[in-house]
Amino acid sequence: MKKIIKAIGLMSGTSADGVDAAIVEIKGKGLDYKASLITFKKFQFSKDLRELIHKVSTPEYGRVDLICQLNFLIGELFAKAAIGVVKKAGYKMRDIDLIGSHGQTIYHMPKGKPPSTLQIGEPSVIAERTGVTTIADFRTMDIAAGGLGAPLTPFAHYILFRKRWRGIAVNNIGGISNVTFIPAGGDINDVIAFDTGPGNMLIDSVMHIITKGKYGYDKNGEMARKGKDSERFLEKLMKHPFIKARPPKSTGREEFGYNEALKFYKFAKRDRLSDEDIVATTTRFTAKSIVENYKRFILCKHDVSEVIVCGGGAKNPILIDMISREIKPIKVKTSDSYGFPPETIEAIVFAILGYAAISGIPANLPHVTGAGKQVVLGKIIPAKTG
Repeated sequence: MKKIIKAIGLMSGTSADGVDAAIVEIKGKGLDYKASLITFKKFQFSKDLRELIHKVSTPEYGRVDLICQLNFLIGELFAKAAIGVVKKAGYKMRDIDLIGSHGQTIYHMPKGKPPSTLQIGEPSVIAERTGVTTIADFRTMDIAAGGLGAPLTPFAHYILFRKRWRGIAVNNIGGISNVTFIPAGGDINDVIAFDTGPGNMLIDSVMHIITKGKYGYDKNGEMARKGKDSERFLEKLMKHPFIKARPPKSTGREEFGYNEALKFYKFAKRDRLSDEDIVATTTRFTAKSIVENYKRFILCKHDVSEVIVCGGGAKNPILIDMISREIKPIKVKTSDSYGFPPETIEAIVFAILGYAAISGIPANLPHVTGAGKQVVLGKIIPAKTG
């Protein structure tokens, strides 16, 4: 394999708002390689497509014909995103060595009988349209090995952020929040990682309910800033069993999606909370549930020098301030401090996981996901040859 690899990472999260595409340069071998961001671009989905994805991601409306068609449609959109980010960088597709694509999660059932997960965005379409070998379907092998199929980010967080002299926590706040704790001087087998609960998902769903679909998120925390959180409402939210569940643990829209948000909203309205107070309290719940998990499963045994926040939640100053107040005196920074804008991290992760797959490097952490052994993640779709 070449000494310097250029890889594209593609990701669409639980918000289903579009494709994050990053070009990453990778140097080195084994777990000692370094990854640097070359360029990034977001490719938005239309409102109709976003709503359709959310609709088919529920048992009530998940028709097989729609999912079948969406698999190929989203594959086309992921391919266009790969081509688009290459164009932005001033490269040609022949300059790219591989594409790692997470796809779009439709349903995740790690505790089902049997356990299962489904991400769509057909990788064969991506490989055919781009002419680049594509790696996808990263979660299934971990589940096949007895794991939860999540979180997958800890391997890449370790590559990107590990420090020899201090313990750090990397907190990705996408739709769901997950934390990766890397102890001072620790190797990858010392990493602690798990989903903490809701990230942006509940806040986004509540905003959708309040505005009747006009707004899908609380921009800059503006509505939360106008409200006051309700201790009574917060106490009810904090009783959710996932918050206190011990790792390994993983969650998704099945527990913290639109239906759960609607229940919370109706309860709050019966309590005569204003819309602003509901958003403020939901935001506080996100912050408090994150820090509660730190206290229960990390801070009780380890020293954390700082928390590095990435993902869309890093763009919500009210959420970051609430986390900072809950966890003080530990410093809270965004990944910008390390040269990685928060919105780029998840796409970078899948470029790194794609490289690990091509290199034959196991990228799941069995003590994190619960898998019975280390496995290489992802299915490899070779590029066209003619």
